[in-house]
Amino acid sequence: MSGHDQLVLCLCELTRLLWKLLLPLVFLCVLLVAVLVLLVLGVRLWLQTNRNARRARDGRPTVAFFHPYCNAGGGGERVLWCAIRALQNRYADVNFVVYTGDHGVTGQRILEGARRRFNIVLPRPVQFVFLQHRLLVEPSLFPHFTLLGQSVGSIFLGWEALTEFVPDLYIDSMGYAFTLPLFRYLGGCSVGSYVHYPTISTDMLSVVRERNPRFNNADYISNNLFLSAFKVVYYCLFALLYGMAGSCSDLVMVNSSWTLDHILSLWRAPNRTSVVYPPCDVSAFLDIPLEEDGDRKCHSIVSIGQFRPEKDHRLQIRAFKKLLDKRGGSQGGRGALRLVLIGGCRNQEDEDRVLMLRGLCQELGVADRVEFKLNVPFEELKRELGEATIGLHTMWNEHFGIGVVECMAAGKVILAHKSGGPKLDIVVPFEGGQTGFLADDEDSYAEAMERILALSPDSRLQIRRSARQSVARFSDQEFEACFLAAMEPLLGTLER
Repeated sequence: MSGHDQLVLCLCELTRLLWKLLLPLVFLCVLLVAVLVLLVLGVRLWLQTNRNARRARDGRPTVAFFHPYCNAGGGGERVLWCAIRALQNRYADVNFVVYTGDHGVTGQRILEGARRRFNIVLPRPVQFVFLQHRLLVEPSLFPHFTLLGQSVGSIFLGWEALTEFVPDLYIDSMGYAFTLPLFRYLGGCSVGSYVHYPTISTDMLSVVRERNPRFNNADYISNNLFLSAFKVVYYCLFALLYGMAGSCSDLVMVNSSWTLDHILSLWRAPNRTSVVYPPCDVSAFLDIPLEEDGDRKCHSIVSIGQFRPEKDHRLQIRAFKKLLDKRGGSQGGRGALRLVLIGGCRNQEDEDRVLMLRGLCQELGVADRVEFKLNVPFEELKRELGEATIGLHTMWNEHFGIGVVECMAAGKVILAHKSGGPKLDIVVPFEGGQTGFLADDEDSYAEAMERILALSPDSRLQIRRSARQSVARFSDQEFEACFLAAMEPLLGTLER
């Protein structure tokens, strides 16, 4: 037998062997897929049986909101309670449920907190489903690959919520998009979402590509070409998965033009997406007198925002330090200025961040001019705004900026970050008049504050008046009208 014939024979034998191995492998794959499909169908049937039993018992449909931090004091929580209030006023024959991960607190205390912090009282009680595994979405649990870790954790937390209570309509009101396919395909629910901030955005990709250090792009990554390239690939893959999960939503509401652009590029659902500006408690601040402030001996600069890293309170303190240095020899000097940081702390991590900020104040020598006010009641917040001259905001690419609107409604001269919602939607000219100032780094913030304080009282009053008039489009009433109009198609599908 020639060498050629031996080679052909060996190849034939090898082909037969591979074929014998391939057939069982294909069969095993088909069997596993079939088992998986049956398992999914079985789980879906079990969940829908639970829902039908609950519907028969209650005699009415249920709308559930997924908001694991509903007892926090941020703008997202204000959206939640205003949304529920609007729906309860419109739909008397619908039950409402809130999935929360808050522990050591009752539902009544949560509602009391909403009244105290936001001046919101619901027409009737809601049911709370207390989730036991909120730790799975805590960023501290995932020091690396935080976006992926929290998203996977949200799937498990969503599974806990779904098995505890199967609603007819599911609304993700906190940005956990990976729970949407779970409730839609396993729970058989209609699903909607209100997006405050995209989990990932093209701006975040740009930061990594350009190797710029930010709160979500550590120095050791931005300084390393290989790690930056790896993170770009990771972000691109995550963005693909995020878009697939978000596209499962039957209805998408976003809170600003900036968020709209990013969600449209990622979720690709233009026919189901609309802008619904968040509700800002505009009316509650309108009774603050709008008068000249030239006789004030001390001008206060007030910041409103949760003590989260992206709010960049460090920038506020450093810019304030530069402002004090600039005005050291001027009339009144540093004693004529104070910085008031007002915000909520969600957890121990936020409280530790406040301690670090206090340490920064000590380090810069401004501790005597900076005040921290944590989880303050609404009346105290209103009092501080009434005494303030400047409202300060420093978050880069803030999705909207409820605190910015509240400062403008209170008649303060706003100084916000030159990006995101403040730049595109809020601090924009109104009827030809200036409504505020924008900045983007320590120097420009210090210069803008100096410029505001140097204005004549009458010039400041004109800006404050234009700002207050411009924010009527962000009132509770405007939100309720737009939110109910957006929700009508989904609620109309519920059988009552």
